[in-house]
Amino acid sequence: MTPDRNTVAAFALAILVLLGWEYFFAPKKPLTPPPTPAASAPASLPGVAPVASDVPTTASGAAAAVGATQPATTDAPEQRIKINTPHLHGSLTLTGGRLDDITLVQYRDTLDPKSPEVVVFSPTGSAKPYYAELGWLSSEQGVALPTATTQWIPENPDAVLTDTTPVTLTWDNGQGLTFKRVVKVDRDYLFTIEQTVANTGDKPVTLFPYALIARLDNPVSSSTYILHEGPIGVFNNTSMEKKYADVKKAGRITAESTGGWIGITDKYWLSAIGFDPKLKVAASFNYADAAGRERYQSDLRADPLTVGAGETKSVSSYVFAGAKELGVLDQYSESPGLTRLDLSIDFGWFWFLTIPFFHALRWLNALLGNFGLAILAFSTVVRLLMFPIANKQFSAMNNMKRLQPQMKALQDRHANDRTKMNQEMMELYKREKVNPLTGCLPIVIQIPVFFALYKVLFVTIEMRHAPFYGWIHDLSAADPTSVLNLFGLLPYSIPPILHFVSIGAWPLIYGVTMFLQQKLSPQPADPVQAKVMMYLPVIFTFVLASMPAGLVIYWAWSNSLAILQQWALTRKSAAT
Repeated sequence: MTPDRNTVAAFALAILVLLGWEYFFAPKKPLTPPPTPAASAPASLPGVAPVASDVPTTASGAAAAVGATQPATTDAPEQRIKINTPHLHGSLTLTGGRLDDITLVQYRDTLDPKSPEVVVFSPTGSAKPYYAELGWLSSEQGVALPTATTQWIPENPDAVLTDTTPVTLTWDNGQGLTFKRVVKVDRDYLFTIEQTVANTGDKPVTLFPYALIARLDNPVSSSTYILHEGPIGVFNNTSMEKKYADVKKAGRITAESTGGWIGITDKYWLSAIGFDPKLKVAASFNYADAAGRERYQSDLRADPLTVGAGETKSVSSYVFAGAKELGVLDQYSESPGLTRLDLSIDFGWFWFLTIPFFHALRWLNALLGNFGLAILAFSTVVRLLMFPIANKQFSAMNNMKRLQPQMKALQDRHANDRTKMNQEMMELYKREKVNPLTGCLPIVIQIPVFFALYKVLFVTIEMRHAPFYGWIHDLSAADPTSVLNLFGLLPYSIPPILHFVSIGAWPLIYGVTMFLQQKLSPQPADPVQAKVMMYLPVIFTFVLASMPAGLVIYWAWSNSLAILQQWALTRKSAAT
């Protein structure tokens, strides 16, 4: 088909879908959230267990959150248990028993292999406090429970928490209750904490197990319109995603579930907590002002556990702190039952394409040894699959080219009567058995393909810092070169104010391939349309300049294959 306003609209739609669809139109994962409590029920204060109003009241009607943190009164150095596994480094503090110091062994902040390990959790005294806390609540007055200042006693003071050596911590409240925690960690990113309460007193006690993840300060998100970053959870097999701003505005957002998990997600990293999947839980996202700093909390509180006199009871809880690797997340969804943990990866509205594309690229990478080569191979397969459609498109373009003199005559004849011109155009198409939309079909089909591949490159951690050849060291980032310094030949960096006109080498290659592809296509009869089509390669070069290099490479290679395909079909048509 001759490139006309339909083609222009198709390209415009591709960008509209890419930049706006998910933010404005895309249906979210179905969920009817429970009503938000009034703002008078504030989020937890720093260090406090789940909101006091969540705890059942005593007979007098007073609720008690006895897990509240009190300021430490000792100057003794903080004692910690070291964590050392194939994937995690860090420590847990014996003051409060928090998991608040976790870094990822296999991931670095930058491409430099000597750069610091990626930080997931940080203690309260750090610049960006971020931690997981577990404990107990009681509705009964006067029950001493472990708090954020409780000094837990390790069974072995010299113990190191590894994937083969768990750690046991105990604390006696002096009232007949002994609390014990057995902390285990696997080779990947999951902590299993078995919490036990032994009641040696003469009367039963009812406790509520809780777990929370707290984070101070609103982190800078990668891209709010292309993926979700912030509070997240899965309740009754359905995901709930909330922006930091939504939680801040509401103060508190609640949900109830049997099983499930809750946490906070970044682009590539996730922290999540969950209990035994058989337990019923009350979940909430909370916001509070913590001495002038924003504090976000995701927490779970399980159904009450009554421990009779002379009884011992336990509850299992889980903390995930690590990278969002799809295979690992799927594994934890099966065991221990953190249902649909994979939903923390925002595969988007086109998930039915994005997920298969991801698996295809990962398989091709294993075969070819490079994700860039995998993208080229994937693009070639897509082009081969679309060859029958492209063949029809070529036939449609030739038919439209053949009809151009008659179409031009109709335009001249009915220049002042557009309705009459359109009627006769339709009659011409019908008489000649030409469908003007056939030529747009490949473009329309590639819109979801383009967007799904963009999501794969943008959100999957396997693409992070994945190199190609030459100057591309990270396929998930934009081309680092710039025409403004002759692609690095001139010894100066580009000022930030000029970044919007800083075009890399691969976007320029893409623009050239798009221009050549258009030159091989029949030109529109309308001179205005012809000018618009000539500007498209320039516009799209600027649009793709800030997108992941892997996507630009895919599109440039796809254009090159289309040029070769069109040249072959043209020769075949000329020979016949």
